[in-house]
Formats: sequence, C-alpha cells, structure tokens
Amino acid sequence: MIYYAISDPSTLNFDDLDSDLDRFSQKATIITYRDKSNIDYPKNAKIFIERSREYNFDMILLHSDYVLADELKADGIHLASHQFADISSAKSLGLFVIISCHSVEEAIVAEEFGADMITYSPIFATVNKGDPIGVESIAKLQKMVSIPIIALGGILTQDQVDACELSGASGFASIRFFGSPYLV
Repeated sequence: MIYYAISDPSTLNFDDLDSDLDRFSQKATIITYRDKSNIDYPKNAKIFIERSREYNFDMILLHSDYVLADELKADGIHLASHQFADISSAKSLGLFVIISCHSVEEAIVAEEFGADMITYSPIFATVNKGDPIGVESIAKLQKMVSIPIIALGGILTQDQVDACELSGASGFASIRFFGSPYLV
C-alpha cells in the first residue's frame, strides 16, 4: 500500500524542515512538495528535494511544474486535474507522472495519455471539494483502468486507509493524515 504525503503550508514549515520531513518519513513512502501560493516555490523546491533525499522516501515529487521537477531532478510530478496536456511532456523528460482525477472519464484519459498513476477524489468528505464519491467508486474505477489508483480526499484515519485498501486502491494520498502541526 502506497502512503503518499502531499505537503502544504499546514504540514510543512521550512523553519523546521528536518523535523517535518522526519515526521512524514515515519509513514509516507511518497512525498510531494505543494505550495500553490509561495513566490519562493522554486528555491524551496530545491531545498525540499535535497533534504528529502536524506530520508527513506521511495519517490520525491513536485506539484504542477514539471519543468522545474526535471531541472531539480525530482523523481516525478503530481499534475493538477487541468494539466492532462502536460502528461506527455513530463513523461518525455523521464518523470514519473501522477495526475489528479475526479471522474471516470478523467481517469481513462490520464491512462490514455500515459500517466503512471492517478489520484481519485474526493473519497471522503473534505472542505471545498464537493460531495464524496466513496470507497465503492474505487472498485468500479479499477475495472476500467489498469494504472494504480491512489485514493484522495478526507483521509484522516487508519480505518479510512484500510477501507481504501479493501476497495482496491493501490494507496492513498493525504495532507492531514500525516500531521498538521501548523494549523491554527
């Protein structure tokens, strides 16, 4: 089962980066640096990748910017759901590609375009992400695509992780499951 940590400012602070990466590494097998509003994203991405290499992650990814991911020698990229056209470009650079999907149709397109893996969401209720699609949707999607499906959305507990695994998910991704010490 893949345990995929998606970082954001509520879970990752560059003033305490080693402590945060250590916390993530206790559970996560894959980690992504994601910070949609940081003007220092390229500088921080470089630091994030370099420091993350000191831990036992199977893969270290960046979010959205596949050119930067290649330049900084990340293992791959997590593309947003509006970036289907970027899959082939990212693949041509040798990057492992995960893309966010929210429908069966998107998942099928992601596979056709060559994505290595998809996140499928929202599985459980989560703020501002629409109605949850439930774990049953994973089993249905698994019959339609052959690439790994990573459950995403509202996954906070081990019981939810277990439910995703029982449904056939290859793993799960979460922000809050891995700890959010910076939430106020």
